[in-house]
Amino acid sequence: MTEKTYTYDDFLDIIATLRSENGCPWDKVQTHESLKPCMMEEAAELLASIRIYDKTGNPENMIEELGDVLLQVVMHAQIAAEEGIFTMEDVVNEVSRKMVRRHPHVFGTGEADTPAEVLVNWEEIKKEEKKDKDWIASPLQEIPQELPALTRAVKVLKKIDKHYEKGNTYEQDVAAIGELAAALQNCTPGEDDEKMQSILGDLLMRISDVARIAGLPQEQLLRDRIDDLIDRYE
Repeated sequence: MTEKTYTYDDFLDIIATLRSENGCPWDKVQTHESLKPCMMEEAAELLASIRIYDKTGNPENMIEELGDVLLQVVMHAQIAAEEGIFTMEDVVNEVSRKMVRRHPHVFGTGEADTPAEVLVNWEEIKKEEKKDKDWIASPLQEIPQELPALTRAVKVLKKIDKHYEKGNTYEQDVAAIGELAAALQNCTPGEDDEKMQSILGDLLMRISDVARIAGLPQEQLLRDRIDDLIDRYE
């Protein structure tokens, strides 16, 4: 017997059914807030599936994890539809408009010959879009608090460098890292914890600034080193 093949519209109906009066007891009680950990977990598992695909060439896990991320998107849209806020159609329409708007070199009369030029145009258009948004009082508030700390640090440092004051130089950061590391040598764990917290916080921020200046993905760099450590013991 041939297994049924589902469409995108079938999937929307499945989620609506799960949320209905006679649907799943778990799905029915979920809210935007309660689903936040699920989205974080599924996003991380999608990243893992990309790594698995790169290593194995097998896309099976990636297909599954993309589906799980889509599930989260549709669940939020379904909850919003029940609340009378917006629908999945609104979500698709808005992101489609954004893609057309931010790619004038493809859909309009703009020009961009290199990826770097595309990014410059993207940021300028994005900046124009963010005007008069009630929830954005400053450039720094554009950066989600929910980002991993290492990723958020670089974004904050970039915004400060662009909108407020010129950031430190590479040489200044490296010198400060040396001084902070030396200060740690004079600390005793268990006795100087408050001082160590301050020093380590400053040290991590300086390292983040080096990543900002060099344009290196520090979150990925740390992940790679963690994986190297795990591989050493397995």
